[in-house]
Amino acid sequence: QVQLVESGGGLVQPGGSLRLSCQVSELTLDYYAFGWFRQAPGKGREGLGCISSGDDSTYYADSVKDRITVFKETSKKMVYLTINNLKPEDTAMYYCAALLLYVQDRRFRPAMCFDPNEYNYWSRGTQVTVSS
Repeated sequence: QVQLVESGGGLVQPGGSLRLSCQVSELTLDYYAFGWFRQAPGKGREGLGCISSGDDSTYYADSVKDRITVFKETSKKMVYLTINNLKPEDTAMYYCAALLLYVQDRRFRPAMCFDPNEYNYWSRGTQVTVSS
């Protein structure tokens, strides 16, 4: 069972930046793509971006692509999300998720990135509140 443990949430002023970290318990990140999602009260889970395995290609939602970066440090088994120019509407619970690849010849496709149903493992989430 893969465990994903997040850190880095909290209260941030509008216009500020934040880096969320996700520690992965698995021995290697090579068999997973990783995504970041958020969910505001009363809304569905929104996919923000993801990073594939292999070539580490990244994909971002149009709504946030100018403000976010997803990257990973394989040797540390860490995945990160940075968000710049935070706005009150960014207030939400943020989740990292892992998508298991290569089992039964499963290959990454960009369409998988933003679909929460494609992911196998989830963090518990961390709250981000943007307020002055």
